[in-house]
Amino acid sequence: MSWNHTWKKGIIGVAAISMLAACSSNDTSKGSSTGNETDYNNLTLTQIEEKSKKEGEVNSVGMPDTWANWGETWGDLGTKYKLKHSDTDMSSAEELAKFAAEKKDATADIGDVGIAFGPIAEEQNLTLSYKTSYWDDIPKWAKDDNGDWVVGYTGTMAFISDKNHVKDAPKSWDDLKNGTYKVSIGDALTANQAQFAILAAAYAFGGDEKNIQPGIDFFAELAKQGRLSAGDPSVANLEKGEIDVALLWDFNALGYREQIDANRFDIAIPEEASVTSGYATIINKYSKNPHAAMLAREYILSDAGQENLAKGYARPIRENVKLPEEVKSLLLPENMYKNAQPVGDQKAWEDTTKKIPQMWQEQVLIHVK
Repeated sequence: MSWNHTWKKGIIGVAAISMLAACSSNDTSKGSSTGNETDYNNLTLTQIEEKSKKEGEVNSVGMPDTWANWGETWGDLGTKYKLKHSDTDMSSAEELAKFAAEKKDATADIGDVGIAFGPIAEEQNLTLSYKTSYWDDIPKWAKDDNGDWVVGYTGTMAFISDKNHVKDAPKSWDDLKNGTYKVSIGDALTANQAQFAILAAAYAFGGDEKNIQPGIDFFAELAKQGRLSAGDPSVANLEKGEIDVALLWDFNALGYREQIDANRFDIAIPEEASVTSGYATIINKYSKNPHAAMLAREYILSDAGQENLAKGYARPIRENVKLPEEVKSLLLPENMYKNAQPVGDQKAWEDTTKKIPQMWQEQVLIHVK
């Protein structure tokens, strides 16, 4: 499985959000490209299935076969409902820009975006509301009130250690602080994953999404010690042995380990605290195949769809899904997540991410040796 899509998918950045604001649509029609005032939540699942079969296709963005095992889900939808599928791989910001630019000439029906982009898509009036029959199984933090966006799977910040270089793999932030190896989080000036690594450290040392300073201070101290690596924690660099310890989403860490050598790397969720985030589906308001898109979301949140995601090392959002033991064994043990938490104030975190590049440049990068 290839996870090279990770960094492109993870970029947030002030410029991207500004671009989306500029693309805001003034069209207030609700529903598909016809502009009909339709409340899709009033449709039965049988009605959605019937209409989906007539549409005959679903076109996604940012949901390629090799990311989180989407390929198996698209295959299932093809087999069960005869839906043809195509995907165009792109970042979250690019997905929203595409929805906004094409409007009623839509070529995309559904997309998968970082959770921060769900509210932005809703604010820009780009989404079609559909809750699915599994709505009550979704945690409140992982969905909006009306079904404009909903998280399908989560990632939690984890340590991945190359045992060829690290004798005692860190299990906690305290271990990380007292180690002698180099630590990589990637480019915190632009990468979403790296910025969440700082937030996870902030949680561990008394901060939060409103106060990122403890996380900045932690990595500044590593930099002063010559222990902050400038290397990108990509699968290629991990395979070449250029990374000692990296902070990655758990699903990326697990995917990379499986690609390279399952016995070579240790993965742990830091014991004191970590941060959990997720990726959300958004259905294009202007979709030409809205029922097929709704059926895709329905299937993604079904037991089978959640199992497919777990096969791709992504942690299902529905906690009541009973995964087969062979699939459950692909994921990290549940007890590792006892001190992991989602972002408490999403708006505050959005504001903080705009400040991180300058803080990182002025307080951390100046010390990198």
